[in-house]
Order: sequence, then C-alpha cells, then structure tokens
Amino acid sequence: MHGLDVYVAEPTSGNPPKGIIVLIPDIFGWAFVNIRLMADSAAKKKDYRVYVPDFMNGNAASVSQINSMQKVMAPKSWYETLSKPYHIASLLTGALPAVFLNRPGKTWPVVKSFMESLRQNEAAHLPVGVTGYCWGGKHVVLLAEGHKVDGKPLIDVGFTAHPSFLSLFGDIEKLTVPVSFALGEKDNMISGEQAKQLEKIILAKPEGQKGESRIYPGYGHGFACRVDVTNEDPTGAAEAEDQALAWIEKHFEGVKY
Repeated sequence: MHGLDVYVAEPTSGNPPKGIIVLIPDIFGWAFVNIRLMADSAAKKKDYRVYVPDFMNGNAASVSQINSMQKVMAPKSWYETLSKPYHIASLLTGALPAVFLNRPGKTWPVVKSFMESLRQNEAAHLPVGVTGYCWGGKHVVLLAEGHKVDGKPLIDVGFTAHPSFLSLFGDIEKLTVPVSFALGEKDNMISGEQAKQLEKIILAKPEGQKGESRIYPGYGHGFACRVDVTNEDPTGAAEAEDQALAWIEKHFEGVKY
C-alpha cells in the first residue's frame, strides 16, 4: 500500500470502518506479534480499520533483543547479573544498528509520504488517528504539528505511549493536533519532572489543540506494547489501550470530509 508492506486489521463486525488508525510501532517493527494483536484489538473493539505499515523497510530490531534488554535492565538472578556483558554486546550489535537505520531524520519522509497518500485515497472521507509506541511516538508528535494535504489535515488525532527521541519541549510546543500521552512513572526516556512539564504545555493549548497526559505509577519504558522489563503486570498495557481508544473515539466524533 503506497509503496510499503502493511498489516491490515478490519472490523470483525462486518460494519464499514468508522475511521482509520495508523499504528506506528516501537523499534521491534511492524511484524512484532504484540503490535499486530493491538491492531486486531482496536479493529474489533471500535470498528476501525487499522494499518501497521513497515516504515522501517525491514530494518527493525529482532524481538530476541527484548530478552537481552530484560537481562540488562532488570536482572532477577545472579546468573543474569553476571551475563550482563553478553547481553549488552547483543544490544549493541542488534538493537543499536536498528535505531541508527531508523533514525527519525531518515524515516520521517517515509511516514509523511504514506500519510499524504492515505489521506488522498483510503482516508479521503474518513477521520484518521495515529498511535505510536516508543520509536513511533516521535512520528506521532511530528504528524501532529498540523500538516495538511489538499486542504485536509494529515491526521485528526494522535496517541502515544512512552515516546522516544523527542526534543523536549520544542516538539511538544509545536503540536496543533490533540495528542494523548501515556507515560510511565519510571520511564528512562521522559523523567517524572519532564512528564509534568509536558502535561502543562499540552493542557495550556487552545480548544481543538488541547491534549491530555496520564502518568502510570510503577511502570517504565515499553509497558504499553510489550511487557515492561521492570514491571510485568500487564494491567498498564490494557489501560493504555483503553486510553488510546477513548481519546480517538472522542476526537473522531463529528469529523466528516
């Protein structure tokens, strides 16, 4: 679709889609099973069509890196502690190249081009929302700066959980599309103080641009799309999904093209 491989989740009710969601994944990419299950869930619960494009062009990090991440960030045994050098080396040779190959400066034009084509075709008469996790969160924020094509906004609403690579707080101040943030209290990408300042900025925006922010106590980076390596309770992920769908539904209401 529009030059990219895309995973598509359709409403299971048989009803026509009420809108389109583009799900932008974390560094583990469009094929990560958790991401596809999230797309299926949104399509089933709210009658949305959900697209998960391969914005990384096959250069996502291997899901095997999640295991090394867990051993480095939250070792649970003496063996895991002693094996840290091995897992650090694994991350340096596996995940780090993926981060470099998918740096925002390189991937943003791909994301923007896809969204422009989407708005001109499948979404010509439907509202569009984007959800982004970790790596994908940066692109949600960039899309929410108010870009247009054919006089229509590229997106109508955004949601991001534990975004990475943000330029705080310049990126947040540029937002003109309402974005909902789900932030972990223990996230090493956005500190607790930064989360409070972020919330202050988005709540001060004019009506129609005003965002929302929720801080999830006890959770760290990655909790909404994969098991948080510091907190294995899945409740936070389910609540973040509810937050995203409620926000999108609220802002899709009354949108017509």
